[in-house]
Amino acid sequence: MSDMWTGKKVRLRAVEPEDWEGFRALARDTVDVRDAGLVTPPRSDESFRSWTAERAGRAPGGEAFRLVIQTLADGAFAGSVTVGETDTRAGRFRTGIEIAREHRGRGCATEATELLLTYMFAELRHHKCEVEVHAFNEASLALYRKLGFTEEGRLRQHEFFAGAHHDVVLLGITADEHWATHQRPSVR
Repeated sequence: MSDMWTGKKVRLRAVEPEDWEGFRALARDTVDVRDAGLVTPPRSDESFRSWTAERAGRAPGGEAFRLVIQTLADGAFAGSVTVGETDTRAGRFRTGIEIAREHRGRGCATEATELLLTYMFAELRHHKCEVEVHAFNEASLALYRKLGFTEEGRLRQHEFFAGAHHDVVLLGITADEHWATHQRPSVR
């Protein structure tokens, strides 16, 4: 690892204006249909260009941010990872991830989430990360369980889309649980 944002397969980087096509592809082909074109009317290319340009112009970090997941092998846009709903007093934050179809099942989501957790726990001293996953999203549930997240609850029939109500699974991991299976960053 050359820096804390780079793993063996991916690196996390800031959003750039030219990423708009990657975000458009994610919106058209996502497992989490709340953000997909299945629920809202289709968006124009200009809408994606302006949305992405606005995010590219934001200052880095803060209580909520989005990073692009880029493959090291070919520099491809593989998806994005987000931090939000940060509670600095309690030391909690939420994260989410979207992976482009052609990069699923290749370890990009695992490594990107590990990089993000390391930053949030080691550098920002947060104590706990939480995620919400639709109960039908088996791939995301498997990802977070593999990373050591524990199911903490289920919101029954919590979201409505595609003509039905769906459960949302709440999962969490503490910094201590993360460090039990991951090496802390070193200054050497």
